Amino acid sequence: MTQESPTAQETQERASRVRKQITSFILIAIVMFFAGLTSAYVVSMSGGYWVDIKVPRSFLFGTAAILLSSLFAQLALNAARKDRSGPVAPFLIVTLLLGLVFTWYQFQGWDELTSKGNFLISKILDNKGVYGEDYTIRFQGVPLIQENGQFYHPDDVARARSLNADLDEQKNTSSSFFFALTGAHLAHLAFGLLSVAVMVVMALQHRYTTVDHAGLWSGVMYWHFLGALWIYLLLFLVFVH
Repeated sequence: MTQESPTAQETQERASRVRKQITSFILIAIVMFFAGLTSAYVVSMSGGYWVDIKVPRSFLFGTAAILLSSLFAQLALNAARKDRSGPVAPFLIVTLLLGLVFTWYQFQGWDELTSKGNFLISKILDNKGVYGEDYTIRFQGVPLIQENGQFYHPDDVARARSLNADLDEQKNTSSSFFFALTGAHLAHLAFGLLSVAVMVVMALQHRYTTVDHAGLWSGVMYWHFLGALWIYLLLFLVFVH
């Protein structure tokens, strides 16, 4: 008894399931990676000196861009599902452009950070911003007092012991984590931008149809995930940092 060969539709459905499974595995791996980073971040905050850094305003503008880009990506997917190939490419092009706008705001935010003395590797006293507004130094969770360029523990009412000598030896771990988190996200976004660019080419060739758009689905889901991941990181930096 011979086994019947799978039909073209069955082959397509099987390929679609495999692609969705691979996409799910990739997203789970990224979630675990960032969960590890943010967990290490929280542990580092628990002891010694820590710098609270104000989130750059450019990051907020970039957030609007990536959320809007996610909307256009979904519109492209909806159009493909309805077998309307015409709008797919334009929607994806807008998604790509907004992704580049988000990237530009990321670099603007990093430039704002470095202009105020926050680098990937730096010391706490390298900060040049306004104390209490751009940054605050804490010791075991307690904000320090700054007077005439000197830092004191709030319990040191007489201001008898300046902590500057201690602070001069301390690395700005907070700044390092800030760049690590946002930089890792941007690295994953770079892959997303490349994926969107490939999808644009495919859409211009009218490769996405009602029955065959698994590649578009995977790319759009990954793009949505990047937007959600950024919102998580931003909220983490604003409320936990």
